[in-house]
Amino acid sequence: MIRRAAGKVPHVCVVGAGVAGLRCADVLLQHGAKVTILEGRDRVGGRLCQSNALGHLVDLGPNWIHGTDNNPMLDLAKQTNTVTMNWDGRQAVFDHLGKHMPENDAAENTEVVWTIIEQAMKLSNKESATIPEKKSLYNFFEEQVEEMFPSETDGANHKEAKRKQQTILQMAEMWGAFVGSPIQKQSLKFFWLEECIDGENLFVAETYCKVLAKIAEPTLNSDVRFGHKVEKIISNEENEYLTVLVDIEGKESETFDEVVMTAPLGWLKRNMDAFVPELPKRLKEGISSIGYGHLDKVYINFPTAYWNESSTASATAPSASQDQSLPNVTATIAPLHQPLSSQSPESSVDSSHYPGFTHWVRPNYAPDTNPQQWNQEAVNLAALPGRSAHPTLLFYIYGPTSLHIAKLLASTPPSEHHALLTSFFRPYFSRLPNYISTNPSHQPKSILATAWANDELAGYGSYCNFQVGLERGDQDVEVMRRGLPERGLWLAGEHTSPFVALGTVTGAYWAGEGVAKRIARAYGLGSGGEGGTGKAEREEAEAA
Repeated sequence: MIRRAAGKVPHVCVVGAGVAGLRCADVLLQHGAKVTILEGRDRVGGRLCQSNALGHLVDLGPNWIHGTDNNPMLDLAKQTNTVTMNWDGRQAVFDHLGKHMPENDAAENTEVVWTIIEQAMKLSNKESATIPEKKSLYNFFEEQVEEMFPSETDGANHKEAKRKQQTILQMAEMWGAFVGSPIQKQSLKFFWLEECIDGENLFVAETYCKVLAKIAEPTLNSDVRFGHKVEKIISNEENEYLTVLVDIEGKESETFDEVVMTAPLGWLKRNMDAFVPELPKRLKEGISSIGYGHLDKVYINFPTAYWNESSTASATAPSASQDQSLPNVTATIAPLHQPLSSQSPESSVDSSHYPGFTHWVRPNYAPDTNPQQWNQEAVNLAALPGRSAHPTLLFYIYGPTSLHIAKLLASTPPSEHHALLTSFFRPYFSRLPNYISTNPSHQPKSILATAWANDELAGYGSYCNFQVGLERGDQDVEVMRRGLPERGLWLAGEHTSPFVALGTVTGAYWAGEGVAKRIARAYGLGSGGEGGTGKAEREEAEAA
């Protein structure tokens, strides 16, 4: 039986200096443990990082605080005076022909989409055990649109019903930008795992820069080693007291009492053989079963926000976007739960601007660059409050689009990236109001693509998700969350977080905190660090 020496100060290796690793190290240090952080990059943050390549700071990873009820990210944002905001909910929609959908139609159709999302969430929460594993969220949409707009009619009514069904199904594909995979792959059975913390979904207008600095601050004076890529983790169970050997690329191996692996789920999927002895069958099943998405960003910066020059081309949000009865989901585009009354003057949107969100639905007018007619979605960053605003469109790309763009970038010289990306996105930004093809001010000045799909340390993707075929999704997460404490191996990250925060910055933060507390208890270390929060702490206790 492996035992921890009572009263011993453990030396813990935290692999990865992302949010989970930084928070884990912080709490361990507060409890008096010795901590070494091994980070493969030359910086902290993991996917929570920023770039100034456009001439102004932008987030390469998360942009959102998902839910505001007892969310430590909101607390950190307030402590650092980071500007967050609610969007006013207005959206613009271009149909498959590239025509601007009438304002009322866009609002009505969007409301239908979110109504079906609400129904799917309720069904998944209530009937998960009986929903077939192969049934997707898209399948549910197909059933619902047939009920809402019956096509078993004749003549003009039949044609109108089929048109309405097609429009809703096309607009439903925006869900892919929430999870990094097409809606056809979203598990209905485990759709309930996408519901997140109650409250508002806030956009971090000022970027996460100051929040990241605050999270990292307690650990930067400890033993943090950049450029250290871990190759193997070898648990030695032969001695009375456990030790764990860590092999580091190009450097000498080191021995620790415990190792906390915070690498992304995508990395774990590709590197299960990095753990010696072999991982138990059930843990390998859990790692293999939970999906890993491809959610990337493309920031396109212009000399001027030409689309904002006229306030006439606006769109109105559907009433459903502010209906607090709807489920709160891990939002990326047009999030729910946005009570406008909570906005402060410094964080409010200028309603005279073009809408904050634009959707190009199933575009059939870009056959050369987008023959598959992948939906496109963008955020109007010129509508951000105050000094946060800049003439930039933020395109969220996901699934096949993300992989396609990543492949193009990897196969062409950097000098050609600007022209390549301009060519791909021109069919969409050229349809915004006031665009003139011969006006230099309406052409991209600089473009920045994240391409996490090309990043080894990101696991060639981003964010866990729950895809069709998943049989034991909640149990798979719990298995990863537990880790292998009997081997001195712990897992932490957004894929091991409490269910209310899976796939979020908050989830990564709580996951790191939870593992640190479990290690501290194992060694009987004194109390230190901040308490957990509600459901998050209960799930962390269960994992112990």
